[in-house]
Amino acid sequence: MTTRRVFDPWGVAFGLVLPLLAAAGGLLLTLLWESRLPERIVVHWGSAGPEDYSEPMTSSWVFALAIVFVGGGCSAFSALAQALLTWRRIMLVAGLTVTGLLSTLQVAILAVQLDAVAGEDIQLPSAAIALGIVNGFAIGAVGAALLRDYRIRVPALDPPDPRLPRGPAQPIKIVGGFGVVGLVVIAALGIGCALLACATVGTSWPLWIALPVIVLILAGLRFDITVDGAGVRVRNFGLTSFELNLQEITGARLTHVAAFKDFGGWGLRAKGPGRYGVITKTGPAVEIGTASGLTLTITSERADAIAGALNSFAAQQRG
Repeated sequence: MTTRRVFDPWGVAFGLVLPLLAAAGGLLLTLLWESRLPERIVVHWGSAGPEDYSEPMTSSWVFALAIVFVGGGCSAFSALAQALLTWRRIMLVAGLTVTGLLSTLQVAILAVQLDAVAGEDIQLPSAAIALGIVNGFAIGAVGAALLRDYRIRVPALDPPDPRLPRGPAQPIKIVGGFGVVGLVVIAALGIGCALLACATVGTSWPLWIALPVIVLILAGLRFDITVDGAGVRVRNFGLTSFELNLQEITGARLTHVAAFKDFGGWGLRAKGPGRYGVITKTGPAVEIGTASGLTLTITSERADAIAGALNSFAAQQRG
């Protein structure tokens, strides 16, 4: 059984501490540079140049609050050890991407105005947008890889109901969702739209904003599913997004899923407390139950083979 935790230490470090440090660092940097900054600095640019001004510390407090409540508000979810691991990872990457963007942009805005003369033409440091997004996304990805699943697993004591399907107790590997070609096409369409936006506004920052979004979308469109004597593992982009140990599985039954009617769409879905699905199509599916009451539904043309293998593995394990 997994050790019970309320907070994931890596989630606390990356999801809570990092945004707070970023917010505090921006305030401290502004305080150190304040004597070298104009009384009112540029904080917003329009197509014609600077449009809005603010006192340096006032601007820094706005950035700090945005980092804590927007970036930190998203990433803090990753610290909750009992929440679903894949949601924690997504929220951490999203939150730290926002944190990286805001904190890097704040530093760049201050840096370009050091020792500037009032009224001087100050250019928006647009390169900082790209740098902040890339850095934030990369740090978020590292933190997401370090998060661990502390969901409480209750052992199942009895073999699966004899009326449930049985089949050869042998490993099964399937791919759910889009294939490689489909993912490439979707990525190309997303990048193409971003490049069109870049050409329209005359800068590259829409591309850098789009790239993390495209990666997160692609991660939710393909799932590698493994069924064997250890249980069920669902992976995407090299990370385990969902795992059920054989010891906790009470049985697997066949069902039919209408993607939008039953789960509200495709991808890794949640429908009510403890009911999750890897939904990649409308059609046959296997619903896997656990002793804790959590269920996982997987749509697949091989649903009967998955159910048969899991029930046979569990029956063998429990005599």
